[in-house]
Amino acid sequence: MAASSMTGDGSSTDGPSRGALRLLAFGYFGVFAALFLFGLAVVFLGDPSANEPVVRLSLPPAAQNVATAPIPGTPLAPSGKPQPVPTPPPAAVPNNITQPVYSGRALVADPALIENSDHGPLPKIAADGTPPMRAYAAPALDNGKPRIAIVVSGLGISAKATAAALAALPPQVTLAFAPYASDVQRWVGEARREGHEVLLEVPMEPFDFPDSDPGPHTLRAGAGEDANTERLVWALTRFTGYTGVTNLLGGRFMSDPDSLEPVLTYLSRRGLLFYDNGAASHSAAPDVAARAGVAFAQSNTTIDSIQTAMEIDRELSDLENKARANGTASGAGFIYPVTIERVQQWAQGLPGRGFVLVPASAIVQPKK
Repeated sequence: MAASSMTGDGSSTDGPSRGALRLLAFGYFGVFAALFLFGLAVVFLGDPSANEPVVRLSLPPAAQNVATAPIPGTPLAPSGKPQPVPTPPPAAVPNNITQPVYSGRALVADPALIENSDHGPLPKIAADGTPPMRAYAAPALDNGKPRIAIVVSGLGISAKATAAALAALPPQVTLAFAPYASDVQRWVGEARREGHEVLLEVPMEPFDFPDSDPGPHTLRAGAGEDANTERLVWALTRFTGYTGVTNLLGGRFMSDPDSLEPVLTYLSRRGLLFYDNGAASHSAAPDVAARAGVAFAQSNTTIDSIQTAMEIDRELSDLENKARANGTASGAGFIYPVTIERVQQWAQGLPGRGFVLVPASAIVQPKK
């Protein structure tokens, strides 16, 4: 290895001089001092770029995604993929209804059939005698064959379940909507557009109340006519476009003729039908309906009291036997996925077996 040459004072001739090292040190010190002073300036004087204009892109909102995941009860397209569930339309009925409102070709609201109240639009019989039951009724095929009506309840609370039911069920199935969801009117509009007849579910007291609680504004046995009428009016004004009322639970209330009669009388005066969904095993509704003069229909069976495909199929087959014997029959079910799927499959073969599926209004006993 070659030795470094030395000067007379012992310093190395091939390395940096002491003077160069001092200059380098002063240079680093200056850089750090400048950065430090700049930081102080930002703290005390603010960021000089803060006053520069900021450019932001104003983009239109992204379109709402349409659900494409498989939902129980949703029919499949020919490709085998699940059909998209339609996004429900916006609320169709304004607060102050001044002209008829339609969803597709179906009437959803008509000022001639509405009395404005503090709670909202209240159904009434038109000046020309047309009742809401007739104005909002879905068309029914009259071919002389035995008629069967299916009423599916529980719609309007779960958006996913409601969308699945609308996508799968044939339009002849009557749909009953609970009054509690804030967007129930838009779902009713979608149901009417698809051809369904609509009922309003009015909460009524069950035997095990409050363990089973149908929610606020429940009609109570023994509560008195005024209190129950006020609660009934609240429910009747939640949305428009329905032909009548059905009970939400209500085993106890439906078994109390003294509490039930003022309610059915009120519905009769408003031109609405009443559909007894069979929640009360000893319902007073048939006798009370005859006295109150309300258009009335009653479920022959709950088709999904046991929620299996085999039991639902058995109940639907039994409905056919009742319809063949009596000319009409009706079954009530809930918006369970298995119920939707079995009713959809059953309805496809119904005409070939000599029956016709009709809305609830087509089997009611007329007012007396």
